[in-house]
This record gives sequence, structure tokens and C-alpha cells, in this order.
Amino acid sequence: MDLNIGKYIAFVKTVEYGSFTKAAEILNYTQSGVSRMVNDLEKEWNVVLLERNKSGVKLTSDGMKLIPYAKSLCREYENLQMQVDELNGLQSGLIRIGTFSSVATHWLPNIIKAFQKDYPNIDYELLLGDYTEIEEWISEGRVDCGFLRLPTNDRFETIFLEEDKLLAILPENHRLAEYEKVPLSELCSEPFMLLEKGAKAEISEIFEKNGLIPNVRFTTWDDYAVMSMIESGLGVSILPQLIMKRIPYNIVTRELDVPAYRNIGIAFREKRTLSLAVKRFLDYLDFRYTK
Repeated sequence: MDLNIGKYIAFVKTVEYGSFTKAAEILNYTQSGVSRMVNDLEKEWNVVLLERNKSGVKLTSDGMKLIPYAKSLCREYENLQMQVDELNGLQSGLIRIGTFSSVATHWLPNIIKAFQKDYPNIDYELLLGDYTEIEEWISEGRVDCGFLRLPTNDRFETIFLEEDKLLAILPENHRLAEYEKVPLSELCSEPFMLLEKGAKAEISEIFEKNGLIPNVRFTTWDDYAVMSMIESGLGVSILPQLIMKRIPYNIVTRELDVPAYRNIGIAFREKRTLSLAVKRFLDYLDFRYTK
């Protein structure tokens, strides 16, 4: 890699991750190496780009003015590398994927395993977040593609993958376990564990559409924390069926008396601008379940 390009990338990654240490982990450099490259850039440009403190780094006013140009330069370098990768027939490359936990746990290992069998020299960067964060990463070019609940940002191109049923989750021997399909209204009379983060929450929307208000006692984006709470008898919840695969908890699942689903898909800005590696990766999405 050209040394100057390396400095720009070190600067951009440090800003994205908020610390030299995290940027170094992503770039496979030492922390001191990344810090030195940013220092060299500041000396070359005769400006202070970052404010350093114990909690990390943040942009100075000069840094805020220059970061868009540095990001643009890095994107163009990535585009150049994409063309080189295509000419080399996928002998190298990087695929950056935004995902949420259930897809990362139950789909991506099978997809990557199948893809890696045919293209062993491709590297991966996975960013775990909620729907809102993943949308932002796609918009900013932080990831090449991201798994999301559909519909999503209308500026994205999307591929629909699966309709994921939402289920009532109960402690063992709970009174509502007697129902074949649990009435949504009955869940409102129990302490409710809400899986939610960010602006988009399909579980809250179910109650809103039916004019109901759950008795929310615990809110988190950690689905395993929700299941652990329910196993301990602290409440009930609604979770997507995909999350419930191979779980280690002693809990009960039941369908709801109202149809409830989330549509899962994968999104990207424009398919025509994706690298060859990402385009080929999309062809392997059907391997999300073991074949």
C-alpha cells in the first residue's frame, strides 16, 4: 500500500472507531503505528486533526473540515482496489458486512463457509449493530452491504430473503403456555421484556397496531439477555423465530393470535458499484441454512 494512502486510511479508521487501538486492530497495525501515521499527516498538513484524551479521540474543527476529503480519497482507493481484484479473478479482496446478532449467529457462518470454499483468499469484516446503525453504515460506505428488516431506506437496493415469524416467549409452566396461540392482550398483563434499540422496533409496532400497551419492565438489544430473564421467570416477551434456533434456555415458544412477522433482507447502495467479491457473495445467500 502506498504510504500516503496508508496515512489517510489510518486517519479515517481512527475517526470511525474513536480510538487508535480499535483502528489498529482493524488495520492489523500496532497502536503506535497508527498513531504515528496520523501524527505524520498532521505534520505534513501543519494542522491538528484529532484531540486525544483517555477515552479516545475526536475531530478538531480543522479535522472536521478535512475528514470528508480523506474519506472520499479512501473510497476512490477502494474502488481502484476493486478493479484490481476483478482483474485478478478474486484472488484477494475484502467484504464488509453489517449485521444483527441472529443473522450473524445462524446465517452468516453457513454463507461464509460455502463462499470461502470457492474463494478462500477473501477477507471479511463484520459490524454488529441494530437496524438504524446498519442503515447508517451502508449510507456512509462503512459496509458494502447489510442485513436489515425490510422495508428500509428507499435509496438502497435490496434483496428479500425471508419472512421471520414473531413468537411469544414464556417461562416454563407459565399460565399462557396453555394457549396454542397466545392472545396479544394477555401479554400486556405480564411484565414484558422488550428487545429494542434505535428507531425501528417491530415488537413495539405489533402492540401499537393493535391499540395495546405492554407492561415493559426491561429493554435491551441483547436477545440472550431477554431469554435469560424469561427463564428466570421475570417476565414474557416476543422474539423473532430465527433467534430461537439452538438456544440453551429452558423457555417456551408459542405463536401469537395475530399474524406477526419481520421481513429480513440484505441491502446495499447500488449493485452496479459493488466489488466483484461482494456481487459473488450475494449469490451465496441461499446457503444461509446448511446444505
